[in-house]
Amino acid sequence: MAFDIDEQYDKIYRYCYLKTKHKETAEDITQETFLRYLEHPQYSNIDKTLQLLYTIAGNLCRDEFRKQKTDELTDTEASSDNVEENVLSDLELKTALTKLSEDDRELILLRYINEVPVNVMAKLYNISRFALNRRINRVLGQLHEYMGKEELI
Repeated sequence: MAFDIDEQYDKIYRYCYLKTKHKETAEDITQETFLRYLEHPQYSNIDKTLQLLYTIAGNLCRDEFRKQKTDELTDTEASSDNVEENVLSDLELKTALTKLSEDDRELILLRYINEVPVNVMAKLYNISRFALNRRINRVLGQLHEYMGKEELI
């Protein structure tokens, strides 16, 4: 599968940044993700490159969390080039997202921020598309409740 590394790099970086909320850590994890992908020629034979990159990045983020011995990162930095500010400009939505569990937040970020297709996500989570859609709807319902609104995303 031929793919545009720059486009995939941006998606993986955004994913890592939204998980770590730290620019330098996200950059390091993104670089390590692509290094691991490129160091193993057997990966080039895999048709689902984006799915593999998300898996590698997710594992590296979890490794980083273990290293820091924190279950949830709540540190947010304000800066002019803050990616999170560009992606999630609505403070109310960001607040509601922090109320979700890490797994549920990741689900929403993958689907709506990184626009990962449902079929790819279903394979990532090793569940059916139907089960994934039910889970997404449940999480969106939680966000609606946290925000006190009827419509979201």
